[in-house]
Amino acid sequence: MSVTDQLVKSNRDYATGFTDPGMDARPVLGVAVVACMDARIDLHAALGLQLGDCHTIRNAGGVVTDDTIRSLTISQRALGTRSVILIHHTACGLQTLTEDFRTELEMEVGQRPAWAVESFRDVDQDVRQSMQRVRTNPFLPHTDDVRGFVFDVRTGLLREIDREAR
Repeated sequence: MSVTDQLVKSNRDYATGFTDPGMDARPVLGVAVVACMDARIDLHAALGLQLGDCHTIRNAGGVVTDDTIRSLTISQRALGTRSVILIHHTACGLQTLTEDFRTELEMEVGQRPAWAVESFRDVDQDVRQSMQRVRTNPFLPHTDDVRGFVFDVRTGLLREIDREAR
């Protein structure tokens, strides 16, 4: 049985006891969380969130890209979120890559990816950059409550970046 088959089977088991929670797509807490896709981070557990509390946007590195801005814009303008939490983490895989990754892909498949790797060396600085991208984006009307954190994958604790700079 493939992993996908196992997951589909698990979904069938889940659906047998599923009850429609009767909520819409608007997050109860009015917050969108942007975080890395790293499998070691259970965002809901780490933040004490329940189903329906937030919008969760995940990608490699938790980087604020054009697609992240697209999701945040929809989250704010159509679905009522007002706060943004950015979460990067220690020991991130993007710290081991460079933009040479794109060149390697181009050599392998004959086409250069249109996207940037968005690799970084300093996780704190990358959080600052992501906060700045959100705070200065003209499509986002709610940028007064944007906070950034680094999640420690060994302790589970969040460390806030530049709290006094808000």
